[in-house]
Amino acid sequence: MRQPDKLIFLPGAGGSPDFWRPVCRALVHPASRRLLGWPGFGSVAANDAVAGVDDLVSMVMDEMDQPCALIAQSMGGVIAVRAVLERTDLATHLVLTATSGGVDMSNFGAEDWRLKYQPENAAVPRWFVDYREDLSEQVRSIGVPTLLLWGDSDPVSPVAVGRHLQALLPDSRLHVVRNGEHDLGNRLASTVAPIIDEHLQHGF
Repeated sequence: MRQPDKLIFLPGAGGSPDFWRPVCRALVHPASRRLLGWPGFGSVAANDAVAGVDDLVSMVMDEMDQPCALIAQSMGGVIAVRAVLERTDLATHLVLTATSGGVDMSNFGAEDWRLKYQPENAAVPRWFVDYREDLSEQVRSIGVPTLLLWGDSDPVSPVAVGRHLQALLPDSRLHVVRNGEHDLGNRLASTVAPIIDEHLQHGF
């Protein structure tokens, strides 16, 4: 199995590179790390060149300059899926955490994160909040070993979504974290880091 030389961490709607910092520090894998933040989100400086989700995908692809693993949270998982679909030659592993992964969430009883997020984050670009795309068919073509990390107490992305993605992704494994909520990648870093390390080192 190919090993990544670089680990690229993608945040969710919070957009902060700090989300994955605890996991980044806890991982023992020797690859270099790159913590991405979304321009114009929270404390991350805006960038006039970023005016849509396509630009975020391009930003991630620009970082995929060597064999790499993408480790993504929530909406970042959609961006990771799109980037991997474009650069399967350089993606060695994928970790999707509490995300839709680009599939339709309406059939899984998921709480719409936008209802609370939008009023509290008025400065975040509308194009991000309004973005919806069904990547279900494209996801089936991803052959990259994929770890699906889900919490059993997450109303935004219920475990049923993780099971659905596992059925779609040909080389995937679902790990459900006890008492995990939507922020499990940050709050339960000491729990999820060894699981990610095992995935990066050995796959399935």
